[in-house]
Amino acid sequence: MGKPTPPAYTPGAGGSADADPDALSLHTPTGGVSDPAFPLDLDAPDLGTDDLPPLYSDIDNDAGSGAPLLPPGTQFGQSADLAPKKVDQNTGVEIFVASVFEADPKLLEKQINISAAKPPRPFVCIHGTHRQMVEENGKKTEKAVTDFEVCVELTPYLFSDVATQLSWRETRTVENNEKTCRGTVFRKRAPGYKQDIEVGTGPKPTLSEWCHRYCASHAAVKCLVLRRRVVGFDEEKLRSQLDALVRSTNYRGSVCITFPVKDEYVFIYNDCWINRWRHTNWIRWIFYLTFLWIFSWPFLYFLTKTFEVVTADWDFSRPQENGRLAYVSMSEDHIYNTWARAISRAVLGKRQTCLDHNDLVASHTDGPDVVADVMDAVNAPSFVRRGVTAIAHVNRQLGWGSDWS
Repeated sequence: MGKPTPPAYTPGAGGSADADPDALSLHTPTGGVSDPAFPLDLDAPDLGTDDLPPLYSDIDNDAGSGAPLLPPGTQFGQSADLAPKKVDQNTGVEIFVASVFEADPKLLEKQINISAAKPPRPFVCIHGTHRQMVEENGKKTEKAVTDFEVCVELTPYLFSDVATQLSWRETRTVENNEKTCRGTVFRKRAPGYKQDIEVGTGPKPTLSEWCHRYCASHAAVKCLVLRRRVVGFDEEKLRSQLDALVRSTNYRGSVCITFPVKDEYVFIYNDCWINRWRHTNWIRWIFYLTFLWIFSWPFLYFLTKTFEVVTADWDFSRPQENGRLAYVSMSEDHIYNTWARAISRAVLGKRQTCLDHNDLVASHTDGPDVVADVMDAVNAPSFVRRGVTAIAHVNRQLGWGSDWS
């Protein structure tokens, strides 16, 4: 059997390319493609140096412009006067412990809307390993060895225009027939509803109603959960494309392709000593080291009343009336087209890193130093130029260069 061939490009059913090649709009472009291995938009116009997208360090940070990915007056999904008690550096989970939210349902609703406006941060991670025999303490054992670990952030593709915050985001509450925690310990449906059979009457509660229910709850320990979801993204399609791409490099090891999401959850706890203790690091370590967590974990699980009733859906694609999909920015095929060369180079280079826009530009040029010699990028495809610009804006607002775990 021969090596698998990376998939050829199939045009998506998205919008058209923006007229300005340096625009932040990422609508799926149309056009012919001729390279079966790394298909590109070969109809891109020749541009001068001034027409190229700005690099990360060149993006203008106007004082009055605010953060393009977040509502004016906010930063990282937080209100101007209240920051989370804790933010997990690995997962991006935000934890609030504040009494003001349980006393004012309108303030709680406002905070939820602010947090929902911050996008989730989806990644695609490609991990290659092989097993080899190593000698430890005079004994030979089999050990997994990492050959490469390459990640690409997909957050820019949740926006049709990063500068104007255009996206297909929708904040919704759970349906009555959905099984979830409704101020309870265990998941359940709304009263009168059983699976898809609707016995109860009346519309589902709105976000405002759930906020009032949370504030009115007499539970000693309670938590409201907001989940940010990426909807309409075909993980299996991109996984098969990337697996074929890696195999085309003649890699013989094991390939694992995952799609982790950072900044996915926001937990809002009421202010009580139990919730303060459970999120205080030194107290947590005492429980870990003394094995008291064996008793405290079930105690906290059954004591906490949870409201998992709000979701911020960030649509990557939506079905149209004709049965085809419309994309908010790029289709899975275009994302593959954009990053295939950069990923292939990183795999062959045995890198363990999260690729950025410099890797993307470098992969579509012949120059060894793209940052220093921007003239080499004038022939980059149009969708690559738009992707580079959007990535740089996302990096500036949400941060970059942190450790990946």
